[in-house]
Amino acid sequence: MMFIKKIGIDLGTANTLVYIPKKGVVVNEPSVVAISIEDNRILAVGNDAKKMIGKTPDTIVASRPLKDGVIADYRVTQAMLSYFVNKAGGKFRIFRPEVLVSVPAGITSTERRAVIEAAIQTGAKAAYIAKQPVLAAIGAGIPINSPVGNMIVDIGGGTTDVAIISLGGIVAWASVRVAGDKLDRAIADYIKKKHNLAIGERTAEEIKIQIGSAIPNPERGSMKIKGRDLIEGLPKTIEITNKEVVDAISGELKEIIRAIKSVLQVTPPELAADVMDRGIFLSGGGAMLANIDDLISQATGVPCYIANEPLLCVAKGTGIILENLDVYKRSIMSKK
Repeated sequence: MMFIKKIGIDLGTANTLVYIPKKGVVVNEPSVVAISIEDNRILAVGNDAKKMIGKTPDTIVASRPLKDGVIADYRVTQAMLSYFVNKAGGKFRIFRPEVLVSVPAGITSTERRAVIEAAIQTGAKAAYIAKQPVLAAIGAGIPINSPVGNMIVDIGGGTTDVAIISLGGIVAWASVRVAGDKLDRAIADYIKKKHNLAIGERTAEEIKIQIGSAIPNPERGSMKIKGRDLIEGLPKTIEITNKEVVDAISGELKEIIRAIKSVLQVTPPELAADVMDRGIFLSGGGAMLANIDDLISQATGVPCYIANEPLLCVAKGTGIILENLDVYKRSIMSKK
């Protein structure tokens, strides 16, 4: 039995990842909690709870405690954190671990305290928080402590964080509540308007992953989808093409581009020159949308690179910070 002393948590709107130094990602589950309404009891967390979304009777509600990257329900977030920490640390925890949790760049001091409290409540000896874009940059292998400007765009489930990082801190940033979830919703809305077909969140996400892209790409093909015909109220199958998906999400992607441009516009010239040289790094699940790097470099004129394992960047960043707390002390906030 290995004693786990350090646990990094990428607390995301869509998924929560738990990272243990030397072991890697040990938990990667949806940030979903199912609660029974009558006695306010938590019935399921993570994968088991996600299966219930859109399929629950009136007495059970499956919800996400984080809305747009921010804690919307403190008690449920706390329960979810405890569940994931216990799952990662095993039942026989002797040591109280040090826990580092990722938070959005735009977090308020109240929200910050709430996250630290929630982490302490899980039985942590010390709790640290670090901002998501900083963690994403570290996890993407960017040397954030050097006096060089680096730009990271972390496209998650609930928010897209854009930041210029230099000397371990954020110099300029923007956060927009447009990310994976909004893209899924845009696809569902488009299919409703254009085809009179109602589809669920999970189907919309599958469409995005299988045939979606940021700029038209005929190679992505088309797919057959099932939903409910809104006119006759009966199940129906239709075919959706890549071009339709591109049309559906183009408005949301424009907002992400706008956020990137707004950060570039307020970046000090020396750092902007660094970004032109080094390019923009993309992380998060949204970085896996086909051709998104092409779209961003066309729109900004800056080369764009997708980080290695974009989904894991923030989680890896938590692990790297925990292993080198003294090196990254400028980048974290803590409570012991």
